[in-house]
Amino acid sequence: MACAAGSARGGDFPHSLGNRRIFPADNPWNRDISKHPVDPASEDLIRSIGLEKPLHPDFGTVYEGRPSGIPYVLVTGRQPRVPIRFEYADESDPGPYPIPDDAPIEGGPDGTGDRHVLVLDQQRWILYELFNAHKDGRGWRAGSGAVFDLKKNGSRPAGWTSADAAGLPIFPGLVRFDEVIETKAIRHALRFTCRATRRAYVAPARHFASQSTDPNLPPMGMRVRLKASVAIDKFPEPARVILAALKTYGMFLADNGSDWFVSGAPDPRWDDEAIGTLKRIKGRDLEVVKMDRPVTK
Repeated sequence: MACAAGSARGGDFPHSLGNRRIFPADNPWNRDISKHPVDPASEDLIRSIGLEKPLHPDFGTVYEGRPSGIPYVLVTGRQPRVPIRFEYADESDPGPYPIPDDAPIEGGPDGTGDRHVLVLDQQRWILYELFNAHKDGRGWRAGSGAVFDLKKNGSRPAGWTSADAAGLPIFPGLVRFDEVIETKAIRHALRFTCRATRRAYVAPARHFASQSTDPNLPPMGMRVRLKASVAIDKFPEPARVILAALKTYGMFLADNGSDWFVSGAPDPRWDDEAIGTLKRIKGRDLEVVKMDRPVTK
C-alpha cells in the first residue's frame, strides 16, 4: 500500500518514536504512583470488575484476520489536512485534521467496532484522534474527535468526551512494540476497559458514560495498579516490561468494554504467546489508587 504524502509508516505499522515521551514529564500519564495510598473502596471496586477475571492483552499480531489492537499512524508537518464531519460536533475539536487517505482504522476498513483512527504529527507533536471514523469523499466523517498538544498539560473541557468515553487521549495509554521490545521500558500509564461503570469521572478523565449511580462501580479515570507484592520475575520479558509499568504507572479506566482488557497497538512482530501470559494476572492482583471526589454531573 502506498503511503500518503507526509506519512511515516512501515507497511501497515508505524515506526518507533525513539523513546520520546508523550506529554511533559509531570503529566498524570507519566506520574509514578507506585507509592500512592490505596483507595478505601479499592476492594469493592475491584470486585465489581472481577476478582478472578484475568488481565487481557487486547492487542497483538492478528485476530480473526485483522490486526489486533488500536493502530496509529505517524505523519510529518507536510501531511495535507482534510475536512472532518462530526456526529457530536459540540464536543469535538473541529477539523481539518492531517489524516492520510490510507490511515489504519481499528478493526480494518470494514470493521464494526469503535473504528478509532489515531494520527500523530511528529514534527508539531500534536495528536489527532477520531471515533467511529469513515472515509467521506476527500475527508472523513466520525462520531467524535479530539486534538491534543502533547507538549502541554491541557485537558478537555469538563464534561466533554474525546474519541474515548472518558474524554482522555487514547494513544498515550497504548502498549507499543517499540517501548516493550526496543527500549524495554514503558514510562507511562496504560489504558483499560471494563463492562460496567458509574455515572462519574475523576481527573484526568472529563466524561462519564453510564447512568448507574452504584458507588461500587468504577468511575471513568479510575487508576489501578499491580500490587507491589505480585512476583513478575518468571514472566517472559515482554510481559515483565508491561507488568513493571503497571506497578509504577498503573492504568486508567478509559471506556466501557470487556473487563480488564488492556489496550495496545497491533504489530506483526508481537510474540502473542509471550504477551498472552498477562492472563495469569487476575483482578485480585490489582488495587485502586486513591481517588479524588468523583464528578457526577
